[in-house]
Amino acid sequence: MKRKLFFILLLLGVVGVMDSSYLAYEHYTNLILPCTINHLVPFLSDCGLVLRSKYAILFGIPLAVLGLIHYTVLTLVIGLALTSRKKIWLSWLFLQVLIGAVFSMYFMYLQIVVIKNICIYCTLSALNSFALFMLSNFWLVNERKAVAVYFMSIVYRYVIKRIFFLINPELIHKCMLAYGEFLGKFPWKKRIVGFFLYYGNPHLRQKILDIEFPNPVGLAAGFDYNAQLTQVLSSIGFGFQTVGTITNMPYGGNPKPMLGRLPKSKALMVNKGFKNFGVKYIVEKLQPLSYLIPLGISVGRTNSPDLKNQGQSVEDIVKAFEKLEKSNIQNAYYELNISCPNLIHGKDISFYPSKNLLELLGALKKLNIKKPVFVKMPIEKSNKETLKILQVMGNFTFIRGVVIGNLQKDRTDPSLDREEIKKWKMGGFSGKPCEQRSNELV
Repeated sequence: MKRKLFFILLLLGVVGVMDSSYLAYEHYTNLILPCTINHLVPFLSDCGLVLRSKYAILFGIPLAVLGLIHYTVLTLVIGLALTSRKKIWLSWLFLQVLIGAVFSMYFMYLQIVVIKNICIYCTLSALNSFALFMLSNFWLVNERKAVAVYFMSIVYRYVIKRIFFLINPELIHKCMLAYGEFLGKFPWKKRIVGFFLYYGNPHLRQKILDIEFPNPVGLAAGFDYNAQLTQVLSSIGFGFQTVGTITNMPYGGNPKPMLGRLPKSKALMVNKGFKNFGVKYIVEKLQPLSYLIPLGISVGRTNSPDLKNQGQSVEDIVKAFEKLEKSNIQNAYYELNISCPNLIHGKDISFYPSKNLLELLGALKKLNIKKPVFVKMPIEKSNKETLKILQVMGNFTFIRGVVIGNLQKDRTDPSLDREEIKKWKMGGFSGKPCEQRSNELV
């Protein structure tokens, strides 16, 4: 089917070359074309007025000549795309037909609104451009998205990012979450976003534990801690999402700063400490919704001074799971987060010792949780310590896997810039500092 499309595009390109060649010939021979198309409607009848107007010249070059160059190059690109199928020519093809369609729309505006006359040959060229764009847009979906992402990345890197980096990262995070939630409430807005950003490929699909993942790119827990983005992430190409970490009781977050940028280290300081509205709020929010991608719910102990010992912390986590299990949320899996480095209350409470982890998992086992549970692992532990934790988990069949991994707690990690890290006395680090050790553990 695509081969037929390319031949149609090639034919339209040749038509464009012929039309613009004729207009260029007319311009240099001072010939007025006999293109009256309706004597009863005067504003459609004077090609000469259009072709001799000041708008027929751009930067001293006749539009007909620019059109001839455009269609000639485009026809060559279509031919190269047809014969080589290389991504560069396919992307070039889509970009050029997009530019042609935009300019054609502007020139039609000039004819109808400004000059108040239509030249049939100019209109034919515009319609030809629109046809090329529509066909390319319909069939070259991946190229369309590649071009969109490329230009958005340029705008972000050189404009938006520089503005954002002048603003507190916590404020940027809040605004982004609010905007994402707003987009998710309107199907037509999601369709527009998906038109440019959604990417689907059957080769990326995976079925793990009876969960269908459209692709392996997911949003980890910690970013969308109050489940604001569940209705929009599928439109921008994510394959799954984990919300949270959710706790039994709400927590307003650690003392500020909760986020900090380390550009040289390619990292973000994170110090939220399980900030969230609590499990009751999350259940009410998620229960009525459906999800186009697998949804995971991360659960941890409440970061509260009221939890004074191991037993109370276990009970707190169990209560959160009980409320989630009694709900009708259509989540695909749970994540048990035992590794947050930013819990400022109950710092002596840890689930890393085998005895403590056995107590927690034993209590959760009694709930008969049907959905898969994955444990969020630390990355700062040694291989020996990590294996010991995994051995304990191996005694519980409801634990189906692990998530690797959490924030980098080791401030001596070589990827962290020594001067940058001095500014942050708290928190863990995401981004580049997590890469090497996470890959080793995987």
